[in-house]
Amino acid sequence: MNWEDECYLLFKRKFRENANIINVFSKSKGKISGVVYGGNSRKIRNYLQLSNKLFIVHNSKNENKLGYFKTELIKPISPLYFNDKERTAALISLCSILNTLLPESQPNQKIYKSFERFLESISLENWIILYIFFELSLIKDLGYDPNLSQFKENQINENDFKKIKIDSFTYEVPIFLISKKPPEKYSNQLIKKSLYFTRNIIQNRFFIPNNLPFPKSRIILENYFN
Repeated sequence: MNWEDECYLLFKRKFRENANIINVFSKSKGKISGVVYGGNSRKIRNYLQLSNKLFIVHNSKNENKLGYFKTELIKPISPLYFNDKERTAALISLCSILNTLLPESQPNQKIYKSFERFLESISLENWIILYIFFELSLIKDLGYDPNLSQFKENQINENDFKKIKIDSFTYEVPIFLISKKPPEKYSNQLIKKSLYFTRNIIQNRFFIPNNLPFPKSRIILENYFN
């Protein structure tokens, strides 16, 4: 089974002496795993960085067996932020969440385009607000809609919070997530509580019911806004 596509690197681990097994988020194929021979060579390992955009050629004799990738770098992303702990944690966090929650070999153009838009905007000043909105849209695209618009009220400060009950859980939700209007000014407390809210939704709906470990990188990101 042979095909080629563009993708983003979500996960990698060493396989044998000079190879890696990687998981990529492909535009047309969804999450796919494969072996990269020579993946530990200086040339290839330098661009096999999480979130980097790659061009891959996939070869497999049987669709039920692990295939092989030939890879080329399209666009470096993570190396641009190696000196930025917050953005690096965000990139690792998103890759880890997608790697865990995306089903194998099931295309999802909506999530792919949303992820790509975030990666293109991570250099902006309000990137952390965009990150939070990405997580909120991801929750919906994965099949659960918290329907925050039902709690919308008029003339409420965008930096305030509202306690709401969704299913059997009570959450403290930032007003700007309900109104879907990014705040012009925001404090670390607002970011922290926003991240805490989306994390709890993701954990309660996807990780805890399926007994999945939650990415440490996501907790690290949250802690930067104490």
